[in-house]
Amino acid sequence: MRVFVLGAGMVGSAIVADLAQDPQLSVTAVDRSADALHRLRQRVPRVAKTVQCDLGRPDEVTEQVSECDLVVSAVPGHLGHATLQAALVAGKNVVDISFSPEDAFLLDDLARSRGLTALVDCGVAPGLCNIIAGYVYDQFDATDSYDCYVGGLPEVRIKPYEYRVVFSAVDVLEEYTRPARLVEHGSLITRPALSEVELLDLPQVGTLEAFNTDGLRSLLRTLPIPSMHEKTLRYPGHAALMSVFRDSGFFSTQPINLDGRLVTPMELTSRLLFEQWHMGEDERDLTVMLVALEGKRGARRERREFWLLDRYDSQTKTTSMARTTGYTCAIVARMVLQGQFSRVGICPPEYVGRTPGCFASLMREYEKRGIGVRESVLELD
Repeated sequence: MRVFVLGAGMVGSAIVADLAQDPQLSVTAVDRSADALHRLRQRVPRVAKTVQCDLGRPDEVTEQVSECDLVVSAVPGHLGHATLQAALVAGKNVVDISFSPEDAFLLDDLARSRGLTALVDCGVAPGLCNIIAGYVYDQFDATDSYDCYVGGLPEVRIKPYEYRVVFSAVDVLEEYTRPARLVEHGSLITRPALSEVELLDLPQVGTLEAFNTDGLRSLLRTLPIPSMHEKTLRYPGHAALMSVFRDSGFFSTQPINLDGRLVTPMELTSRLLFEQWHMGEDERDLTVMLVALEGKRGARRERREFWLLDRYDSQTKTTSMARTTGYTCAIVARMVLQGQFSRVGICPPEYVGRTPGCFASLMREYEKRGIGVRESVLELD
């Protein structure tokens, strides 16, 4: 079977590395950067083919994927929707991690009309947290609340940002500007990103701050839970610093005239910050996530918590964020190829969690890759 992976960045290369280990798969990596493809060939000798292509042109995407059995999209968020559409136009099943700002369900009719499976947001968050939500939702008789706290962080804190970028820099900054949609008392509400900062003491990590971001996405549509919140985790003080940047206009996407030239603040800021946030060869990252759902099962009320703490893999030189995001995507891609998940249309990850056997398969595959998800159950009064 032939798999095309679109995007050979930090996460895309981890997806290629994982899939290429399977002798039944022929994996082709596609990226606009010749340097990224060169690095990938050095890291993953078993990759079948690399193709240099402008993934910002949907017509080229449609042409490139015409001969494959499955498309995996690991492009930056601003290219995600158009890339997904181009793959569907080509008549291909898709597993996507691009975190695009557009509503993927706008392409549901296209996917259904062609009998295609399009799994979107299939990383760690969104992704794993959604799978957990769908899995537990079907086990509860009634679900009262869903909360997710998640973040990718450097192991060593370095002032002033105490942060390193572990995926697209632009996508990180968009998390700090996109209004956060939450559910309280059964009603959809919107709050500013970076708002309602709270401190959490987490095992083996210490004290982190959590703030609102727009990470619920498809859960707002698919699971009628009366209370739902998603917050991003950073070292304390990061939210206040990013709020200053945002409120001063540095994250604006509106061009400004600077001595006769049009400049987009977001493009300039992301480039400058990426140089300072870039993770050096000797640096290590970690991914931390806590997902908690409360609800009723039979005669008792329960709180079910899922805890993930993953660290940089020094043997394969793979960041934790690439591991948790990319390996989730690769595992679910195999589920599609093997027919374990075959639902037609736009499918967010919670549909995977609600499909019998898929959650258990994911946990087994995580264990093989050294990713641990620990569950605890607390009986509530």
